[in-house]
Amino acid sequence: MAITATKGTPGASARREYERRRAADEQRSRNRWGRLGSVAVALSEPRGSTTAWKRGAVGEERLGARLNRLAGDQVAVVHDRRIPGSRTNIDHLVITTKRIWVIDAKRYTGRPERRAEGGLFRPRTERLIIAGRDRSQLVDGLLAQVVRVKQAVGELPVSGVLCFIDADWPLFETAFKLRDVYATSPRRLTKLITRDAAGSLDPARTAAYLADVFPPA
Repeated sequence: MAITATKGTPGASARREYERRRAADEQRSRNRWGRLGSVAVALSEPRGSTTAWKRGAVGEERLGARLNRLAGDQVAVVHDRRIPGSRTNIDHLVITTKRIWVIDAKRYTGRPERRAEGGLFRPRTERLIIAGRDRSQLVDGLLAQVVRVKQAVGELPVSGVLCFIDADWPLFETAFKLRDVYATSPRRLTKLITRDAAGSLDPARTAAYLADVFPPA
């Protein structure tokens, strides 16, 4: 029996969480306003913490659709997986014959930058800056995902990617690397994946194994 080249639904768990939070917000409004509850719901804006989940879901869905177009004999794609024993999800896994890509979709506006400090007399550090704000915790989170995938696959090559959906990238620089993690645009991510050299991995079988290790979120 053939193994499908894609598994899972991109953004599914984030969209479920958004729907759950939206329903809870609406119920609070109805409880507060009684008979005017329906009017209050119609006139009120969703809370920012609720709409953030919708925004994240849309980003994962958009990137997932792009990645699905790459799927075939040489590329397999797995979406929205749960890390057992953790509250963290893996947005996307892409498996080529060369490596496993662990991809975290992010919707931040502004320009991503790599900022290096230290060197000669003090330790060199690299920080991820987006629109002037330190977002290095995104790198930490992705590296933790990469570690869990490496634990599952042993010596197989694994690379981590932060893919910024709506970022203000410069015209000719849409990717950089810091702390062994790529930061890139969706278009450049597609090029990184399709330019992988031929290797010995079986994408479909590797994807099936990873889908078992990391169940749907």
